[in-house]
Amino acid sequence: MLVFVDESGDPGLKIDKGSSPYFVVTMIVFGDLSEAQSTDDHIKALRHSLGMRAEHEFHFNKLSKHLRETFLKEVSQFDFVYFSIVINKRKLTGKGFQFPSSFYKYACKLVCSNAKEVLSDATLVIDGRGSREFKNQLAVYLRKHTNEPNEYPPCIKKVKIKDSKNNNLIQMADMICGAVAREFSGKLDATAYRHLVKQREKYVQLWPK
Repeated sequence: MLVFVDESGDPGLKIDKGSSPYFVVTMIVFGDLSEAQSTDDHIKALRHSLGMRAEHEFHFNKLSKHLRETFLKEVSQFDFVYFSIVINKRKLTGKGFQFPSSFYKYACKLVCSNAKEVLSDATLVIDGRGSREFKNQLAVYLRKHTNEPNEYPPCIKKVKIKDSKNNNLIQMADMICGAVAREFSGKLDATAYRHLVKQREKYVQLWPK
């Protein structure tokens, strides 16, 4: 099982000074490795058909409305599911949320917990360019808080941190995460995207209530 995770927004709490009001983490889950490869190949072909360079990165916030819609329609035909956690930062009270790395790890834990029913022997691939120490901490943290003691196979087998610019399926997680986050943006096109992949949506949680 292959799982790809990306986020939208930032973990900062100074909303009045430019931090995003919401922090969204999205996980896309492929139960079949060949389906993940087929999706990866299709994204490569889509990039070519759109006249983009081979190294062009699909990033929701940098694309036009047309390209966002095209991408989401194309990937929705493949067999995967996705989960998202939408964190309303205005309602956070715990001191731990003041530390971006702790906030980020906790958000990833929440989405893993929501997806636990479908995770089995999964390899999580997460977008990131952090230090080796943080990568190791995140991997240990997610396995500790998702896997049950003596569970076999575990929900999460391993955690990898990869650069999104070299990974089509992390880019796909970014695009779907952007579509979910857009619904909470208040912008004119807020409802234009999420419905395009709605049939692949397993659970989107707004937290805290």
